[in-house]
Amino acid sequence: MRPVLKLSAAVLVLSAALAAPAFAADPQAQINAFDDALVSVMKNSKSLGFQGRYAELKPAVEQTLDIPTMSRIAVGAAWTGMTEAQREAIIQAFTRLTVASYAHNFSGWSGEHFVVDPNVLTRGQDKVVQTRLLSKGEPVTLAYRMRQTPGGAWKVIDIYYNGSISELTTRRSDFQATLAAGGPQALAEHLNAQAEKLSR
Repeated sequence: MRPVLKLSAAVLVLSAALAAPAFAADPQAQINAFDDALVSVMKNSKSLGFQGRYAELKPAVEQTLDIPTMSRIAVGAAWTGMTEAQREAIIQAFTRLTVASYAHNFSGWSGEHFVVDPNVLTRGQDKVVQTRLLSKGEPVTLAYRMRQTPGGAWKVIDIYYNGSISELTTRRSDFQATLAAGGPQALAEHLNAQAEKLSR
């Protein structure tokens, strides 16, 4: 490699290293990027089809939502008694269901767009980013509760619909009922079955 190319590569690496923390330190940047991904998929929903929407949204969901933490909270006390393999199976199944839900629900576009509230709220160690999905009908308000990961990125640990309906509270009831009936494997199978149903 020529010296000039080495220098260019070093500059690129340094630029990436400096840019990453700035993005990770801004909860709004995460939500803005996620909203952009959703709108893009909605605009191209017909040509993408379900599988195309799923493929487009999976990295956005994994970048924005802290699925492992959400899984642990939804499972509750039973989480500590599970093996690593059982936990991983639930995390993977919940990831699949979450992405499938977005791919299923954001399947068309009629001018919808998101507006993010510039005022970020603080709730203990967490931040809350509020956004509205505007369309021809009633706007939908979404509040993303975000927590900073050990790596510095802000990720969503719960979503509140129209100010009161908690995603995790809704999930917790379903998770714990399935666990009580059949254990960790039954929960993973249940989540995968729900994801499969959404893909049809």
